[in-house]
Amino acid sequence: MKAILALEDGSVWHGTAFGARATACGEVCFNTSMTGYQEILTDPSYKGQIVTMTYPHIGNYGVNAVDVESWRPHVSGFVVRELSPVVSNWRADKSLAAYLEENGIPGIAGVDTRALTKKLRVRGVLNGLISTEGLSEEEAVARARAWPGLVGVDYVREVTHAEAFVWDAQDRQSGSFRLTFGSDTATAEQRPALCAPLPPADIPIVAYDFGIKYNILRRLRQHGFRVQVVPAHTPAAEALRSKPAGIFLSNGPGDPAALPYAVSAVAELVKSGVPMFGICLGHQILGQALGGKTFKLKFGHRGANQPVKDFETGRVEITSQNHGFAVEAASLPPEVVVNRVNLNDQTVEGFRHKTRPLFCVQYHPEASPGPHDSTPLFAEFRRLVETRG
Repeated sequence: MKAILALEDGSVWHGTAFGARATACGEVCFNTSMTGYQEILTDPSYKGQIVTMTYPHIGNYGVNAVDVESWRPHVSGFVVRELSPVVSNWRADKSLAAYLEENGIPGIAGVDTRALTKKLRVRGVLNGLISTEGLSEEEAVARARAWPGLVGVDYVREVTHAEAFVWDAQDRQSGSFRLTFGSDTATAEQRPALCAPLPPADIPIVAYDFGIKYNILRRLRQHGFRVQVVPAHTPAAEALRSKPAGIFLSNGPGDPAALPYAVSAVAELVKSGVPMFGICLGHQILGQALGGKTFKLKFGHRGANQPVKDFETGRVEITSQNHGFAVEAASLPPEVVVNRVNLNDQTVEGFRHKTRPLFCVQYHPEASPGPHDSTPLFAEFRRLVETRG
């Protein structure tokens, strides 16, 4: 089957269809990671976006039921240069094409992703349409132009869990995986034996789910946190009812300025004095709760190779990122210290409060599948909680 990708500026690409027979609009962006397409597909932060992979060969190791980052894939569409015709990995359950098809997501292969990426870097992200249903160029462009975009839209309500829950109460999902012969056929009861032992879950915290990734929850559990996950719209008073030792603010999709209910709740949590750690969208919400503002980036930071300078240590971290908005440094109050910046464009990548027990980063320290330069941030959060305990 044939497929079409159309942008609001009138650009059109034709290619080969894979995945679902469907049509979808979204913000067309690009990701520079060489691996991890399954984690990208299931990252809730990509809600409302058509993702282009800059690495040319995608799909060679297939998809499995373990390496998902949420309860389903969230991208609107998927664009690749070359879709691997062969799946070769001992952990694979199915092909990438089959996975997209069963989840209703259209894909297009055979696109000059280098030319598309260069356009997005020059023009900035563009609204687009992807279709595997035989749309004409004229209709595809018209529908791309008619799509309202991400600004001012609350996508968090569409990806957050509806009910609160305790993460991995039986300690079966959080241990660091250890490669053992035959582990691909292990039963659910046998899988914990294939993982590194977990420390006691001796520190209760509340994690706000704005679109949280499972590997964040795994990392928190690996550092001894007992994590109560609450929906994004949870009031501060309800989050504090269980007397948590800390509050975690997760990643998530869309425009942070469209989430006044979350900003209001976090502002109340700040006043409570409970130690707090935020990442990605959680970082942007915390910035607003402290009086700052956010703005839309030209083409965002998406990939596993984003350099971040930590002014407190002098180190440069190679980080995994996925965001299209950022906190405006000049808007933050004087009691907030910006301690990390992106070396590519000098945007804010992290800050901490001078007197209150809170800090946050714009990137993903859980970094599934990698890199892992920023993993120590979870230990830093534990030290902060223990100090204030």
